[in-house]
Amino acid sequence: MSAELVNAMLDLDRRFPADASEARVRGVAQAAALLREHRPDLIAVMGEVGQSYLAHFGEALRPALKRVQDALALSFVRMATRHGSWGNDLHEYHNERHALELLNGRLARVRLQCGWRALAHEDWLLLALFATCHDLRQREAADYWHDIGANERASIAEAFRLLDQVGFSRERDREFYVCLGLMIAGSTFDARPAAPNPFNTAEVASSGGSLAPKLVSELADGRSAETLDPLGARRARLMLVAADLDTANVGEPFASFAGSAVRLVQEREKRAGRALDAGESACPVFDFLTAGQERYFFELHRFVSPLGLEVFGVGKRNNETKVRWQSQQMRALFPGGPAPGQTGQDVIDAFLRLADEAA
Repeated sequence: MSAELVNAMLDLDRRFPADASEARVRGVAQAAALLREHRPDLIAVMGEVGQSYLAHFGEALRPALKRVQDALALSFVRMATRHGSWGNDLHEYHNERHALELLNGRLARVRLQCGWRALAHEDWLLLALFATCHDLRQREAADYWHDIGANERASIAEAFRLLDQVGFSRERDREFYVCLGLMIAGSTFDARPAAPNPFNTAEVASSGGSLAPKLVSELADGRSAETLDPLGARRARLMLVAADLDTANVGEPFASFAGSAVRLVQEREKRAGRALDAGESACPVFDFLTAGQERYFFELHRFVSPLGLEVFGVGKRNNETKVRWQSQQMRALFPGGPAPGQTGQDVIDAFLRLADEAA
């Protein structure tokens, strides 16, 4: 399985070629100009964190850091223009804001709480790229290979082309490509979808846990993960840490966690063709923000890496009673579900008011 998966990832270009968004934002210079225009603050943050990285790990890594910074700029701008706030196909959850939640939020929290020593120098670079590359493509037709979703495989293909552009080599830096590809593959949610509409990314993402633990098990060929050789163990560790970063909203301040649920349901309803200001969305939104939240939080989610548990576990435990209380209050406000004439937006407004009270 391991060799088959690696070879398949490196051959995804034919299955998932560049789309119009990739063609529109072709190079680093163009991406940098758009960043300076729209988000000059991010250039400053990237420079500051980069200097701290070099101060800890050494000047010899400056060329590698520069390539990664170029890749971060290019991937971030692609997200913002394809499905984000700079384009015309906004996905309320899978956009550049989610990339920043991981990059400047959760990954920064790992650094500030545990220090640079928590990860090897190349692992930091890979996790940063995971933040901006794992959701690059969101409009692929549902299709799964070894439970890895088509969106994730398309994102891997684009991420590899992006690495090619900024000076990485598939021959010289093969393991760098492989690790990033495995991390993106492991971020697939519920790839045997219980979701009624697997073409709706937001619906699938809310219906299961990340694939990473199962993928680690497959890479170990059914043996215990502890039996992996050093190379396999590193790949497994990166997949699990990346999965925890992607799902660590459960361990963030409650208002932030609730806000992420709202963005996800907004995206889900838009892609399902239901207007939030119409009655047709009231029951689906209510179910998502009550039973759906409880199922995700208490049944499906678990931290799968020691680092993720260390950094975000306490936050999740602090949110447990708040999730239960909010669901109880929602059911009290909407006994038996939303009444005729109520809309999905009415449900969201009540959910957010309760989140403010709980916070």
